[in-house]
Amino acid sequence: MTFCPPPSTSEPVEVDPAKRAEQAKSLCLRLLTARARTRAELAGQLAKRGYPDDVSERVLDRLAAAKLIDDVDFAEQWVRSRREHAGKGRKALAVELRTKGVAEDVIAGALEGIDAAAERDRAEQLVHAKLRRETLGGDDDLKVTRRLVAMLARRGYNPSMAYDVVSTELAAERERRRV
Repeated sequence: MTFCPPPSTSEPVEVDPAKRAEQAKSLCLRLLTARARTRAELAGQLAKRGYPDDVSERVLDRLAAAKLIDDVDFAEQWVRSRREHAGKGRKALAVELRTKGVAEDVIAGALEGIDAAAERDRAEQLVHAKLRRETLGGDDDLKVTRRLVAMLARRGYNPSMAYDVVSTELAAERERRRV
Protein backbone atom coordinates (compact mmCIF):
# COMPACT_ATOMS: atom_id res chain seq x y z
CA MET A 1 0.00 0.00 0.00
CA THR A 2 1.40 3.39 -1.00
CA PHE A 3 0.96 6.55 1.04
CA CYS A 4 -0.25 9.54 -0.92
CA PRO A 5 0.22 12.93 0.83
CA PRO A 6 -2.64 15.43 0.75
CA PRO A 7 -2.46 18.18 -1.86
CA SER A 8 -0.38 21.19 -0.88
CA THR A 9 -2.27 24.04 0.72
CA SER A 10 0.32 26.57 -0.42
CA GLU A 11 -0.94 26.47 -3.99
CA PRO A 12 -3.40 29.28 -4.75
CA VAL A 13 -6.94 28.06 -5.24
CA GLU A 14 -9.21 30.03 -7.54
CA VAL A 15 -12.52 30.79 -5.89
CA ASP A 16 -15.50 31.88 -7.88
CA PRO A 17 -16.18 35.59 -7.03
CA ALA A 18 -19.94 35.01 -7.08
CA LYS A 19 -19.59 32.15 -4.62
CA ARG A 20 -17.34 34.29 -2.41
CA ALA A 21 -19.93 37.11 -2.41
CA GLU A 22 -22.66 34.61 -1.50
CA GLN A 23 -20.56 33.33 1.42
CA ALA A 24 -19.98 36.90 2.61
CA LYS A 25 -23.71 37.63 2.41
CA SER A 26 -24.50 34.45 4.39
CA LEU A 27 -22.01 35.45 7.08
CA CYS A 28 -23.54 38.92 7.38
CA LEU A 29 -27.06 37.52 7.57
CA ARG A 30 -26.01 35.07 10.31
CA LEU A 31 -24.45 37.92 12.28
CA LEU A 32 -27.55 40.09 11.79
CA THR A 33 -29.78 37.25 12.99
CA ALA A 34 -28.15 37.40 16.43
CA ARG A 35 -28.51 41.19 16.80
CA ALA A 36 -28.50 44.41 14.81
CA ARG A 37 -25.03 45.52 13.75
CA THR A 38 -23.46 48.57 12.16
CA ARG A 39 -21.95 48.57 8.70
CA ALA A 40 -18.50 49.01 10.27
CA GLU A 41 -18.97 45.95 12.51
CA LEU A 42 -19.96 43.80 9.54
CA ALA A 43 -17.09 45.15 7.43
CA GLY A 44 -14.70 44.29 10.27
CA GLN A 45 -16.02 40.73 10.49
CA LEU A 46 -15.69 40.27 6.72
CA ALA A 47 -12.13 41.64 6.74
CA LYS A 48 -11.23 39.40 9.68
CA ARG A 49 -12.33 36.39 7.65
CA GLY A 50 -10.30 37.45 4.62
CA TYR A 51 -12.97 38.71 2.25
CA PRO A 52 -11.64 41.24 -0.29
CA ASP A 53 -12.76 44.85 0.09
CA ASP A 54 -14.62 44.91 -3.23
CA VAL A 55 -16.68 41.84 -2.28
CA SER A 56 -17.40 43.30 1.17
CA GLU A 57 -18.51 46.63 -0.27
CA ARG A 58 -20.85 45.01 -2.78
CA VAL A 59 -22.43 42.76 -0.13
CA LEU A 60 -22.80 45.59 2.40
CA ASP A 61 -24.28 47.90 -0.23
CA ARG A 62 -26.86 45.24 -1.12
CA LEU A 63 -27.75 44.71 2.54
CA ALA A 64 -28.06 48.47 3.08
CA ALA A 65 -30.30 48.78 0.00
CA ALA A 66 -32.49 46.02 1.46
CA LYS A 67 -32.64 48.04 4.75
CA LEU A 68 -30.95 45.24 6.71
CA ILE A 69 -28.13 47.61 7.68
CA ASP A 70 -29.05 51.10 8.86
CA ASP A 71 -26.60 52.88 11.14
CA VAL A 72 -29.06 55.69 11.94
CA ASP A 73 -31.74 53.25 13.08
CA PHE A 74 -29.11 51.19 14.95
CA ALA A 75 -27.87 54.25 16.83
CA GLU A 76 -31.38 55.36 17.81
CA GLN A 77 -32.29 51.88 19.07
CA TRP A 78 -28.97 51.54 20.89
CA VAL A 79 -29.42 54.87 22.69
CA ARG A 80 -33.01 54.09 23.67
CA SER A 81 -32.16 50.62 24.93
CA ARG A 82 -28.97 51.49 26.81
CA ARG A 83 -30.59 54.52 28.50
CA GLU A 84 -33.60 52.50 29.58
CA HIS A 85 -31.93 49.27 30.66
CA ALA A 86 -28.39 50.28 31.66
CA GLY A 87 -29.03 53.90 32.63
CA LYS A 88 -26.21 55.22 30.44
CA GLY A 89 -25.56 58.94 30.09
CA ARG A 90 -24.82 60.87 26.89
CA LYS A 91 -21.06 60.61 27.21
CA ALA A 92 -21.03 56.83 27.69
CA LEU A 93 -23.51 56.32 24.86
CA ALA A 94 -21.38 58.37 22.47
CA VAL A 95 -18.29 56.32 23.36
CA GLU A 96 -20.16 53.03 22.84
CA LEU A 97 -21.46 54.13 19.45
CA ARG A 98 -17.98 55.26 18.37
CA THR A 99 -16.58 51.82 19.22
CA LYS A 100 -19.32 50.31 17.04
CA GLY A 101 -18.11 52.42 14.10
CA VAL A 102 -21.03 54.85 13.93
CA ALA A 103 -20.29 58.20 12.27
CA GLU A 104 -20.14 61.34 14.44
CA ASP A 105 -23.10 63.03 12.72
CA VAL A 106 -25.24 59.93 13.27
CA ILE A 107 -24.19 59.84 16.95
CA ALA A 108 -25.10 63.51 17.35
CA GLY A 109 -28.50 62.88 15.79
CA ALA A 110 -29.21 59.89 18.04
CA LEU A 111 -28.25 61.82 21.17
CA GLU A 112 -30.04 65.08 20.35
CA GLY A 113 -33.25 63.90 22.01
CA ILE A 114 -31.52 63.68 25.40
CA ASP A 115 -31.48 67.09 27.03
CA ALA A 116 -29.99 68.03 30.39
CA ALA A 117 -33.33 67.65 32.18
CA ALA A 118 -33.90 64.15 30.82
CA GLU A 119 -30.36 63.16 31.75
CA ARG A 120 -30.83 64.48 35.28
CA ASP A 121 -34.17 62.68 35.63
CA ARG A 122 -32.56 59.36 34.66
CA ALA A 123 -29.68 59.95 37.10
CA GLU A 124 -32.21 60.68 39.87
CA GLN A 125 -34.05 57.43 39.11
CA LEU A 126 -30.81 55.45 39.30
CA VAL A 127 -29.72 57.05 42.57
CA HIS A 128 -33.18 56.72 44.11
CA ALA A 129 -33.27 52.99 43.30
CA LYS A 130 -29.81 52.43 44.82
CA LEU A 131 -30.47 54.55 47.92
CA ARG A 132 -33.46 52.47 48.97
CA ARG A 133 -31.07 49.58 49.70
CA GLU A 134 -28.40 51.59 51.51
CA THR A 135 -27.97 52.04 55.23
CA LEU A 136 -27.57 55.70 56.12
CA GLY A 137 -26.12 57.53 59.06
CA GLY A 138 -22.79 58.75 60.39
CA ASP A 139 -19.69 57.97 58.35
CA ASP A 140 -21.72 55.83 55.97
CA ASP A 141 -23.11 58.90 54.22
CA LEU A 142 -19.70 59.82 52.81
CA LYS A 143 -19.12 56.28 51.56
CA VAL A 144 -22.60 56.12 50.04
CA THR A 145 -22.09 59.49 48.36
CA ARG A 146 -18.75 58.44 46.86
CA ARG A 147 -20.14 55.10 45.70
CA LEU A 148 -23.21 56.67 44.04
CA VAL A 149 -21.28 59.49 42.36
CA ALA A 150 -18.79 56.91 41.04
CA MET A 151 -21.65 54.75 39.75
CA LEU A 152 -23.09 57.70 37.82
CA ALA A 153 -19.66 58.71 36.51
CA ARG A 154 -19.07 55.17 35.18
CA ARG A 155 -22.36 55.40 33.36
CA GLY A 156 -21.31 58.61 31.61
CA TYR A 157 -22.95 61.33 33.70
CA ASN A 158 -21.29 64.69 34.32
CA PRO A 159 -19.49 64.49 37.72
CA SER A 160 -20.80 67.83 39.05
CA MET A 161 -24.38 66.97 38.09
CA ALA A 162 -23.89 63.49 39.60
CA TYR A 163 -22.72 64.95 42.91
CA ASP A 164 -25.65 67.40 42.96
CA VAL A 165 -28.16 64.61 42.23
CA VAL A 166 -26.67 62.33 44.90
CA SER A 167 -26.66 65.11 47.52
CA THR A 168 -30.27 66.04 46.79
CA GLU A 169 -31.49 62.44 46.73
CA LEU A 170 -29.52 61.57 49.88
CA ALA A 171 -31.12 64.47 51.77
CA ALA A 172 -34.57 63.45 50.52
CA GLU A 173 -33.98 59.83 51.55
CA ARG A 174 -32.82 60.88 55.04
CA GLU A 175 -35.96 63.01 55.40
CA ARG A 176 -38.18 60.17 54.17
CA ARG A 177 -36.66 57.74 56.69
CA ARG A 178 -37.01 60.23 59.52
CA VAL A 179 -40.78 60.47 59.06
